[in-house]
Amino acid sequence: METREKEHDETVVGDYKAVLMLGIKGALMRFTRKLLNRRALLYLILILFAVFFLLPIWGALTTSLKTPFEVDTTSPLFPALSPTFSPYVDAFNALKTPLFNSLLITTGGVIGSVVLGSVVGYIFSKVRFKHDTWVFLILIIGIFLPYQSVIIPLYSTVLQLGLFAKIPGLVLVHTAYGIPICALLFRNFYAEIPDSVIKQAKMDGAGTWRIYRRIVLPTTVLATVAVVVFQFTSIWNDFLFGLILGGAEGQAMPVTVALSNLTGTYAALWNVQMAGAIMVSLPVLVLYIFLGKYLVRGYMAGAISGS
Repeated sequence: METREKEHDETVVGDYKAVLMLGIKGALMRFTRKLLNRRALLYLILILFAVFFLLPIWGALTTSLKTPFEVDTTSPLFPALSPTFSPYVDAFNALKTPLFNSLLITTGGVIGSVVLGSVVGYIFSKVRFKHDTWVFLILIIGIFLPYQSVIIPLYSTVLQLGLFAKIPGLVLVHTAYGIPICALLFRNFYAEIPDSVIKQAKMDGAGTWRIYRRIVLPTTVLATVAVVVFQFTSIWNDFLFGLILGGAEGQAMPVTVALSNLTGTYAALWNVQMAGAIMVSLPVLVLYIFLGKYLVRGYMAGAISGS
């Protein structure tokens, strides 16, 4: 009798465990389905946002491959029925000199502002002197000054220096206006370097500039990449300084100003203008493709060190 009761109890317990396991498996399956549904919904939303933000690029690309007749008779979102690269040829012929000008201006402005901004950022982060905080505050006020508020005295200064409508003049302007933001970014990056490392180097007999060259610069490569990409994008896309100080097309006109002139006075060749817009955006796009991961890591490092 007792044996039968034990067997019955074991059977009930076994059935209870089986039911419990089935319940757990069912709950896990339902939870997994809900999680997959939420993830699918999230991906769907992200895809919709991506499509929404890529529509202008798609419209520019399709328009750049169309003939003038197709541009006037079809939607910008429709693919070209008979693709042609003649708009790119026309755009390149119109923009080749301004493209070269922008390349020189951007390269010179980036080198000047990044090098000087790095030195200034190092001084204000690791070299202490009287009223250094106030001096740095006055320096970074230049970041918040609207370009339009100083364009007239800036024009007069550049004209008196004999640099109007010349590439060195625009390089000088972009260098001067790039120093405050570069110094601020580098100062945040350099603040991450422990002061104990600097003190130990000084105890070993290293001077200020040797510490900068041998310790600070090699350990902040990501910072330099981030600032270079930031400055390259800012200078390459500049329009106001190029419009006011660049002069005519045969002088130092940058490509952004030349691109706006492609519109024409009475009629606009939209396929040529879209081809030119794609050509102008390619250098920045290539830069972000190859240096994007370093840019994000550099910005994150600067945000952490500056917090």
